[in-house]
Amino acid sequence: MTNAHVPHWRAWLAVAAGGLAGTELRYGLGLAFPETVGAMPWTTLGINVTGSFVLAALTTVWMARPQTAFWLRAGLAPGFLGSFTTFSAVVFSSDQLSRAGEHPVWMAYLGLSLLLGLGGAAGGWRTGRLLTDRLQGDRAGTAP
Repeated sequence: MTNAHVPHWRAWLAVAAGGLAGTELRYGLGLAFPETVGAMPWTTLGINVTGSFVLAALTTVWMARPQTAFWLRAGLAPGFLGSFTTFSAVVFSSDQLSRAGEHPVWMAYLGLSLLLGLGGAAGGWRTGRLLTDRLQGDRAGTAP
């Protein structure tokens, strides 16, 4: 007996591969742009805002194009972007700053994470809408 709601093995493999790739990219960016102890964690902030933007853009496109393969959506969204952007990194950085007595920095960091994350998602949604409109225009033969 099979459960129709259990994802196919390709989805599981795509999430694992995407998770590995997202983690490695995040780690590499952390090495390339190290964060200074007691300072604003700009690298983590940039990673999370970028991920919010990309996830919103992809989700918007996928909503308009539901025929996108499930394994691809699973590999990119919860796999790659889920490991690339992590709430735990925000909490860890905030905790480290708080323990170091950098209260204005961690409070500003949390505020910026919220505002810029929402802004990134809004920009991603808008970009996804523009891409969707463009793709639909290309299919209809109306694009220049």
